[in-house]
Amino acid sequence: MVYNECIYVSQPCFRAMRKNESGDKPMKKYILALDEGTTSVRAILFNRQAEVVACVQHPFAQIYPQPGWVEQDPMEIYANQYAAMTECIAKSGIAPDEIAAIGITNQRETTVVWDKHTGKPVYHAIVWQCRRTAGICEQIVADGMEDYIRSVTGLRADAYFSATKIKWILDSSETLRSRAINGELLFGTVDTWLLWKLTDGRVHITDRTNASRTMLYDLRRGCWDQKLLDYFGIPASMLPEIRSSSEVYTLINVMGADIPVSGMAGDQQAALFGQGCFSPGEIKTTYGTGCFLLEHTGQEPVRSSNGLVTTAAAAEKGKPFEYALEGSVFIGGAVMQWLRDGMGLLRDVGDSEYFARKTEDSGGVYIVPAFTGLGAPYWNMHSKGVITGLTRGTRPEHLIRASLESIAYQTNDLIMAMESDSGRKIRRMKADGGAAANDLLMQFQADISDLEVIRPLSNEATAAGAAFLAGLAVGFYQNREELLTLCRSGGQFIPEMDASQREDCLKGWKKAVRSAIVNGE
Repeated sequence: MVYNECIYVSQPCFRAMRKNESGDKPMKKYILALDEGTTSVRAILFNRQAEVVACVQHPFAQIYPQPGWVEQDPMEIYANQYAAMTECIAKSGIAPDEIAAIGITNQRETTVVWDKHTGKPVYHAIVWQCRRTAGICEQIVADGMEDYIRSVTGLRADAYFSATKIKWILDSSETLRSRAINGELLFGTVDTWLLWKLTDGRVHITDRTNASRTMLYDLRRGCWDQKLLDYFGIPASMLPEIRSSSEVYTLINVMGADIPVSGMAGDQQAALFGQGCFSPGEIKTTYGTGCFLLEHTGQEPVRSSNGLVTTAAAAEKGKPFEYALEGSVFIGGAVMQWLRDGMGLLRDVGDSEYFARKTEDSGGVYIVPAFTGLGAPYWNMHSKGVITGLTRGTRPEHLIRASLESIAYQTNDLIMAMESDSGRKIRRMKADGGAAANDLLMQFQADISDLEVIRPLSNEATAAGAAFLAGLAVGFYQNREELLTLCRSGGQFIPEMDASQREDCLKGWKKAVRSAIVNGE
């Protein structure tokens, strides 16, 4: 097994082992975030100032049984997450009982079904990117259920979400469906799976943000919808209890210390919270494996007319429900992994900016990385990836630059949809995630979208959001106002491209997208 590790703050964390003035147990000085992503798991230790004290990262395998199918091993995910957690604490040099709480954030929609008694998965986790259930979604439309799904869950009938994945697993075997009906099987998104394993099967819960991505959750009532359970043939006994994103769920013993798990949110809602987007109209984009644009819309769900979905935003226990509009790009930073692993054009994804800067532009090349269909605002499950504008003069650097630019173009499609829904021009956007560290990408995003892009001082908004939620629940942080003082800017990118050039670039992109859609028909 290959382990990748982040670098640590050194000496200050060792001083934290000192006891408080009364000589009692060490003071609670840290929050631990478990950040389970699409391609790796991380454990990140934050101090009270939301600074990273220690970080350990472990990748895990991606499984592609057929074109368009994506799976993962749930046992490997858990094993790597547990290892990252204990290594992070051990290598930081702090005492485990100095940790005030643990927060969990996770890739959403990815579906795990396991045996209630043995704890063994009955099938690989079906990943959010997987397109195998496109046929089920077409049947949803034929059955006239799409409008009901939109009105109740805020989502579209798409293979992206969990419900069709659960149905596919149960339909794959008469034995599995029978076991589900008999109450022998459990379902969970990855947050639920991890906490179930960390508590040896004692706790089977999820939070509102993850529940809102299943296509089974009633956004307004805050519960599972029985009509949808009946339609998909999913027994209610499989489903976890739904809780808020910030409350004490349980205690787990970590290296001899009982630590409360008190924060839980899907990765994109965690990033929205970690960026301090607490008020209606505030917007962030996370540039990860995919790209996800969220706008906080307040305490009322807003239905999009332009291809976005309505989703739950993270909120504390006892507080009113909060909501967001969301647009999802399925292949964001993953296009750079494709250049590395599939095309051999990069040795390291981090080299992309260096090679992209070797050319002034993409040389007229556009790449639409619709490897798993197109998400918002197109929602075309059958689109295929395309490259347009190739000439004899096209060099690898053009392809690398065009791949980077594709991330910004897809994000701009979401921005335009959000502007249409709100009826106002978006002037600024917060950005986080791994690819947000790429200055060329951030500048091109500012240019092509004609807005200011603000990057945080720390690029760990997702993990920070989980830490904030966990810290609020145990009094480590007092309120959201305190959290806003910790959300520090690390730089701004101002648009520099003239309007005519922007218009020409966008025309070329739209033409390439049409080719991707036609190519999938």
